[in-house]
Amino acid sequence: MADTKTLIEQAYSAFNRRDIDGALALMTEDVSWPKASEGGKVIGKEEIRAYWTRQWAEFDPHVEPLAIAEEDGGRAHVRVHQLVKSLQGDVLAEGEVLHVFTISDDLIAAMDLGDEADATAGPSAAFAHRS
Repeated sequence: MADTKTLIEQAYSAFNRRDIDGALALMTEDVSWPKASEGGKVIGKEEIRAYWTRQWAEFDPHVEPLAIAEEDGGRAHVRVHQLVKSLQGDVLAEGEVLHVFTISDDLIAAMDLGDEADATAGPSAAFAHRS
């Protein structure tokens, strides 16, 4: 299977293309994912599908990995350039964020926002403006 760097790059590429099935194929069945635009977390592929569908109906996010640092224990820190636009094309937020991935059996088991102190907190500041 793909190495961690390739796996993560494929996931971001699928997300940016809005290829939900392609992205979900890279994840475990019980994957944990932050709801950056809503706050809290979702568990499982179908909850991620529903969350992304809602998110993309309201915002146009694009995330590009800048640096991927693998760590012991199947974790990887990814510095990401994030651009969030309204559906009309207005830039709502742009900057760098940190995503922390947990990899298990060559699949993404979890993603956490590395710059958020509390994963159960409200939406990320990037999504504070509603379209």
